[in-house]
Amino acid sequence: MEFSTILIIIAYALITYYLVSRFLPVKGLENLRPEQFKERVNQKSKVLLIDVREPHEFKTGHIPTAVNIPLSQLNNRVKEISMKNDVLLYCRSGMRSKQAAKILKKHGFAKMAHLQGGISTWQGATKKK
Repeated sequence: MEFSTILIIIAYALITYYLVSRFLPVKGLENLRPEQFKERVNQKSKVLLIDVREPHEFKTGHIPTAVNIPLSQLNNRVKEISMKNDVLLYCRSGMRSKQAAKILKKHGFAKMAHLQGGISTWQGATKKK
C-alpha cells in the first residue's frame, strides 16, 4: 500500500472520530425541547441556568436569569457552579452546550440538561446587557 493511501485512510479515520464525538449524545445530559426547557427555567429553585456563549454574544440577548460562563472559561470557573443545582445549559445552536456538559461531567456533575437548537429556538423573554 502506498504511503499517500495510508495517510488518506488515517485522515478519514480522524475526521470520522471527530464528527462522531461531536454529535453523539452526552451521558447524563437531557436534551430538552424549547417548551420543556422553559418549564425547567421557570422552576427557579435548585436550577442554575448557564449561557456558555462568549460575552459579546451574551450581551446581544440572553435568557434573563442566565449566568454567562463561556465554554472557553468553563474549566477555570467550574467552582462557581454548585453541584446541588440542576444545571441548565444553552448556547447559540446546542453544540457548545453539549461540550460544556462533557466538561461538567468530568468534574462530577450529574444533573444537567441543555436546550436543543440553542437560544435560536427559545421563545421566551430575553434580556440585553
